Amino acid sequence: IQALPPAPEGVAILNYDDPWVRPMAEKTQAQILFYGLNPAADLWADHVESMGLDGIHFHLHYRRETLHVRVPLIGQHSVHTALRAAAVGLVEGMTWQDILEGLRTGHTQLRLVAVRSESGALLLDDTYNASPESTIAALNLLSELDGKRVAVLGDMLELGPYERQGHEMVGIRAAKVADRLVTVGERGHMIASSARYAGMRPERIVEFEDSDEAIAYLQENLGGQDIVLIKGSHGIRMDRIVSALEVNA
Repeated sequence: IQALPPAPEGVAILNYDDPWVRPMAEKTQAQILFYGLNPAADLWADHVESMGLDGIHFHLHYRRETLHVRVPLIGQHSVHTALRAAAVGLVEGMTWQDILEGLRTGHTQLRLVAVRSESGALLLDDTYNASPESTIAALNLLSELDGKRVAVLGDMLELGPYERQGHEMVGIRAAKVADRLVTVGERGHMIASSARYAGMRPERIVEFEDSDEAIAYLQENLGGQDIVLIKGSHGIRMDRIVSALEVNA
């Protein structure tokens, strides 16, 4: 951010809700546009409502304007995605009509796909990649949906010294959200151990070394009321689980 030219040429769009990002405003001479869920931000949202797989609805505020927005993004956490996009549109001089049309029609959430399994379970395919932050966001989405929640979580790779802490954070969140937890991979044991420590009953947790073992278990144990989040780093090939379970796969 220090490399941005001074205002008005340089603009920094910063997340007001992130305590690590907000102080970056002090490190630049660029114009600052804060977004977030706090009225202290320049562009902010409230009355955020998840409509499950049908998207999210919220009120967007900028200066003296308030707009009612519905976008086809999944999960309440996605409101920040919409705010970032709207902020860029404002900086670029777009009209609200163009910004809202872009939010309604843009294909910005390509990675998470909902498909059905042979048993009728709803599979949330988020297997493109995984970090602790994106996995917790996906678990938050799972918590918003009605049904028996199953979290199928694999190793998160390339975390470096953050590896154990990151996997343990995910396990703690999974314990609060999921009715069943299935882990895949060597690092997945950290997720399972952390979930048990956070109070999840051991009989609700199953651990596997690879995706083939997980596939065999899920084929025998998924029902029509299950909502199944499948997420992990691409290197552990969690996508094979979706391919094996999906109808007509």
